[in-house]
Amino acid sequence: MRIATAAYSLDPFQKWEDYAAKQIHWVREAAGAGADLLVFPEYARMELATLQNAAGELEPSLHAASDLAQDADHLMADLAQGYGVHILCPSGPVFDEDRDRPVNRAWFVGPDGFIDYTDKQVMTRFEREQWNVVPGDPLQVIETPLGKIGVLVCYDAEFPLLGRRLTEQGAEILLCPSCTDSEAGYNRVRIGAQARALEGQCVTVQSPTVGDAKWSPAVDENVGAAGIYGPPDLGFPDDGILAQGALNEPGWVLADIDLAAIHKVRTEGHVFNHAHWPESHIAASQSD
Repeated sequence: MRIATAAYSLDPFQKWEDYAAKQIHWVREAAGAGADLLVFPEYARMELATLQNAAGELEPSLHAASDLAQDADHLMADLAQGYGVHILCPSGPVFDEDRDRPVNRAWFVGPDGFIDYTDKQVMTRFEREQWNVVPGDPLQVIETPLGKIGVLVCYDAEFPLLGRRLTEQGAEILLCPSCTDSEAGYNRVRIGAQARALEGQCVTVQSPTVGDAKWSPAVDENVGAAGIYGPPDLGFPDDGILAQGALNEPGWVLADIDLAAIHKVRTEGHVFNHAHWPESHIAASQSD
């Protein structure tokens, strides 16, 4: 398959049609480049708050983005069907009937419509101390015709046990949408994504927001580079980097992925990180 991961710049909008036109442009461009799987970043849905003139304050922006989340997800589902691609939609706040506070949710859609969603598990300091965004439903692998896919939303990619949960469920590809306001923050997620590729002997994909969005105190500064990573082992580059864009440069980054290469490195690689993980638990328990 060909994976396209977005380094996505955020824009304010006056009307829905302009927002929709931007999404159509991005999907059409990736599909035109032959992409089968498109990955959008964390909190790119905060653009929706501008449509209700609510982006300038933290609490109203959560509600405004959530109010339009379903419409935006349906737009992406229609585009996935129209172009015959799979898409990890931009994540954003969602208020549901089970919780008083919003979760950070990203839907996964394909040519046949909605497939499943993933909620962020571990909140950053900003999310928990200022925005009061809460953890959502447990992680689950998403079964697709492209393979078994897991999602680690931004900060989640920095925690080995979350990635391990997904690879134990059979994940071959881990998608890591991100939204970070500094180069250090971007690198934390990138290093986490590359570490998860090493540990799970799988492919990881980072999609960041990039550029300034001064109209929003939540996503006002965005730093990152889109990247696609694998284990530095048999069949993969020595540095594990399958593709990587320039820092803060908007656009798609693409790489061709063969699931057979993932299966081969797990069974014939120079090391067996994926298979030998349980031994690390035994060793750690003996050192207590």
